[in-house]
Amino acid sequence: MDSNSVRRPIFVATHPRACSTAFERVFMTRSDALTCVHEPFGDAFYYGPERMSARYENDEAARAKSGYSEVKYGDVMGRILKEMFENDKTRVFIKDMAYYIVPPNGDRPSGPARSLDRHPSLAGDNNPTLIPTSLITLFHWTFLIRHPRKAIPSYYRCTIPPLSKKTGFDEFMPSEAGYVELRGLFEFLHDKGIIVDNETEDEEARKEKDDTYRMIKRVSIDAWEDNKEAALSKQLEDTAGPVNITVIDADDLLDDPEGTLRAYCEAIGLDFDPKMLKWDDEESQKMAKETFEKWSGFHDDAIGSTELKPREHKAKTPTKEEENKEWKEKYGEEGQKIIRETVDKNVADYEYLKRFALKPKKPE
Repeated sequence: MDSNSVRRPIFVATHPRACSTAFERVFMTRSDALTCVHEPFGDAFYYGPERMSARYENDEAARAKSGYSEVKYGDVMGRILKEMFENDKTRVFIKDMAYYIVPPNGDRPSGPARSLDRHPSLAGDNNPTLIPTSLITLFHWTFLIRHPRKAIPSYYRCTIPPLSKKTGFDEFMPSEAGYVELRGLFEFLHDKGIIVDNETEDEEARKEKDDTYRMIKRVSIDAWEDNKEAALSKQLEDTAGPVNITVIDADDLLDDPEGTLRAYCEAIGLDFDPKMLKWDDEESQKMAKETFEKWSGFHDDAIGSTELKPREHKAKTPTKEEENKEWKEKYGEEGQKIIRETVDKNVADYEYLKRFALKPKKPE
């Protein structure tokens, strides 16, 4: 790959338990074209001096034991940029939780993380993240979602015994559901013309978004040039314009892996190869185990998998009564109530994003 535009890093923004690690395993098979970076911002979110999570706030020993207690957002971004600039053969492919970069509970940041404040961020642009808008513009943003009725109970299970002994998450925190933050990120990117809906937006709306994007790009380039950040300035100068909205729903991925991945690969400019759906060789298994081991217990199914194939039967939509009964049997009355409340709170944000989901693509 011989141009910065072609090497624009891909960022898959998601929420917990969206089948995102299985999705990531597909792209880990493409080491010829991609360098995968697994959930990098969680280190700073949970453990570092700029942490936003309350999960380990009063557990200094756990933060120290993690090995990430000194990691700042600037350190994480620095590693990503280093990989982007020093590797001229592959694109960086990041999969991460939106809530790691968007403050939880609807809190709006007063600005970027302090370790990133040397980078341009436009005043009054309502950026909901801790990442300066200039850096956000560098990425090709895509989204992966799953219905809360599937994702929330799965996440709850990771926070109670026996699995919590492995994950280290011994409390279910509804703020980690991740849908509010994912939608907030999506709407910001859409509003600023960083992602666009070419199929439904009229010409006037597209022009307005394009003008906004070009303004952000020009201001960022000029500021980086003033700060003698030549590499970043050139990267953004060479970056192509807005990208079309790309949302994948996990149900589509599970029902039709090949068709869904064909559509996704087309959207990000990667040639699809059916061989991407299998990873049963020893080297792939070793790489997965090493990559995912820092989040022990969360990725066991993905680590143990060897392929992604269509599920035998499409998932049926249960009634609320059926859901409540199932959750009560599995997690008790209190667990059922917590899950129900969290699911109901997040359905609207899921359904909003679902409107934009790509349709699986058949082979030509």
